[in-house]
Amino acid sequence: MIERYSRPEMTRIWEARNRYQKWLDIEIFACEAHAELGNIPREAVERIKAKADFDVERIDEIERTVKHDVIAFLTSVADYIGDDSRFVHLGLTSSDVLDTSFAMLLAEASDLIIDDIKRLMEVIKRRAFEHRDTPMMGRSHGIHAEPVTFGIKMALWYDEMRRNLRRMESARETIAYGKISGAVGTFANIDPRVEEYVCKKGGLKPAPCSTQVIQRDRHAEFFSALAIIASSIEKFAVEIRHLQRTEVLEAEEYFSKGQKGSSAMPHKRNPVLSENLTGLARLIRGYAVSAMENVPLWHERDISHSSVERVIGPDATIVMDFMLNRCIGLIDNLVVYPENMMRNLNLMRGLIFSQRVLLKLANAGASREKAYELVQRNAMKVWEQGKDFQEELLADADVRGFLPEEEIREAFDLNYHLKHVGTIFTRVFGG
Repeated sequence: MIERYSRPEMTRIWEARNRYQKWLDIEIFACEAHAELGNIPREAVERIKAKADFDVERIDEIERTVKHDVIAFLTSVADYIGDDSRFVHLGLTSSDVLDTSFAMLLAEASDLIIDDIKRLMEVIKRRAFEHRDTPMMGRSHGIHAEPVTFGIKMALWYDEMRRNLRRMESARETIAYGKISGAVGTFANIDPRVEEYVCKKGGLKPAPCSTQVIQRDRHAEFFSALAIIASSIEKFAVEIRHLQRTEVLEAEEYFSKGQKGSSAMPHKRNPVLSENLTGLARLIRGYAVSAMENVPLWHERDISHSSVERVIGPDATIVMDFMLNRCIGLIDNLVVYPENMMRNLNLMRGLIFSQRVLLKLANAGASREKAYELVQRNAMKVWEQGKDFQEELLADADVRGFLPEEEIREAFDLNYHLKHVGTIFTRVFGG
């Protein structure tokens, strides 16, 4: 991933040095297991552990000739170990090293992402309680519907991220499986106990059954979880983009001192962070599709998945980490305008209370069809003639035949719509 969308904490995981170190760890763990089983001398393992190392540039140089990264790696390691290198990679195939190390790297990346999600949830929770009782217009189809609070909107996001946290924790568990079962996965040339030992030392579980590779439905689940999380972040970002529109302006990305919004129009303050998150979410969903297309490999293996994973493994986790941290900053610094929210609540001159009037008419004895007709005909005067909804209802003899003045005026109480905010918060955040 390009540096613009990368954070050093995550990129370090995917640097060549860390990746090859995982390979070396797996080879040494396998040697230790073989020694425990009496397959190789224990003193040879101690010498291997003392000498084992590699040279990244040397690996690249060798690979240019042999056209095989694991062979190039093993050749570089042998340069350091010497004669005892004959005990390294005993009974293993390349995919044993590649797939097991990939699981270790994805698990390591998962831990960072899980921490990111938890930090995002804390920021959302703080803003939710800050605006628990800040009334704003609820919208359906982009049209004014009935009142909500900005805190409820944030509580919704928190609840969604809690599900995403569970998804990510589950994806980590699904991906954290290794295999050291040799060519085509039959353990013909390696004891299953070696696999158990290596996986335990690497923080993984052994795949109960594998071919020459770990089955890619695990990876499809992992990258799909990232795609869902990215889609949630985009959902939050799209909401902020709508709220920042000039005609709405109920919330706005923080605009720092010295920041510029447009090269041509000096007045502009654009929702660039939110738009960036929307674009990055598209990338991660694309990576998930690529991961799903990796599931059907030929027979016991092919390597059509390999080139895909060399890209999507680092890129998807790096972008996910970046998105989560950008979203943390976006919501933490989000500027909220309660006065504009109240202005927009009153924009349609009382239309947002139409359902309450409808229900009052029905309770007073009007059929639902009649109640709907009475409310709608007065509502249309507001849309088409700019009338005041409450005043039109008070002047309508048919409505007054069912409802006295005080009942009509009482239907326009904003607090009626917000009386269960506390219940919602208790459900989401606990008592």
